[in-house]
Amino acid sequence: MAVFTEVSEQEVQSFIEPLGIGQLQSLRGIGAGIENTNYFLDTDQGHWVLTIFERLTFEQLPFYLRLMQHLALKGIPVPLPREDAQGEILFSLKGKPAALVNKLRGGHQLAPDEHHCRQVGAMLAQMHLDGQDFTLHQRNLRGLPWWESTVPLVLPFMGEDTAALLRRELAFQQEVAASAAYAQLPRGPVHADLFRDNVMFDGLPGQEKLTGFFDFYFAGVDTWLFDLSVCLNDWCIDLATGQLVTPRAEAFVEAYESVRPLSATEHRLLPAMLRAGALRFWVSRLWDFHLPREAAMLKPHDPTHFERVLRARIESPWHAMQA
Repeated sequence: MAVFTEVSEQEVQSFIEPLGIGQLQSLRGIGAGIENTNYFLDTDQGHWVLTIFERLTFEQLPFYLRLMQHLALKGIPVPLPREDAQGEILFSLKGKPAALVNKLRGGHQLAPDEHHCRQVGAMLAQMHLDGQDFTLHQRNLRGLPWWESTVPLVLPFMGEDTAALLRRELAFQQEVAASAAYAQLPRGPVHADLFRDNVMFDGLPGQEKLTGFFDFYFAGVDTWLFDLSVCLNDWCIDLATGQLVTPRAEAFVEAYESVRPLSATEHRLLPAMLRAGALRFWVSRLWDFHLPREAAMLKPHDPTHFERVLRARIESPWHAMQA
């Protein structure tokens, strides 16, 4: 992600010595994204990702790191945080929280088809089930309370039409969240940011196999349906228009339901949660675009993309096929 905190090779070598991963061979800043500082880190014993956390605190981070550890030990392909001799996985580097995880093999699939969507859908459902007995709890920090506090900050930068849309959608989501149906939705730890660039595949074209989910630093306890909706809004859309591509969306949900069938209430609320997923990332991108932080390699995402996605979800509500 963006490099907010620059570190030297000497500082990193000192950092990794207690972790027993050998001698540093190369260090490369990762320019994608805008939340944390990330480096690819190679040693004579393997390949790693070093993360320095810019917004999350020492108090918040055990949830994310222990969730990754929990899921990895259950067999979900996620990065495993590296422990020191005392079993600690959260450290300090240049006065900020930091962690080291193994680098997943493979690459992103940025033009997915049904083959990729089925694999992600099934693994997402398994991840939800395997997270049920995770004992730590932390709400989704980019959920409704964050939307409510952030929308007033971005409204001054918007035109009348888009500002009106944002206000209407926030009011709609407040109504949904207060409903009895919403209270019935099953929930647990969710990734909440499982976009195409947070999943790895490996293999020959047309035969790629999913090799991992990563970047869990927006995770939290929320409805599983919200997590599914976030995925559908990225994996299963036409990027130019924001419209859902039905064959991909159906393949994704069918694969998810082969592992964890959706309840009738989840089916009923899916259109509203698709809108919620679009709103969450529209607000986030507006915030990052109009109120950016300084960083080397910083590349804010275009907020109008999720405005289009939200408009498409409102104009053409999508319902998954029920068995």
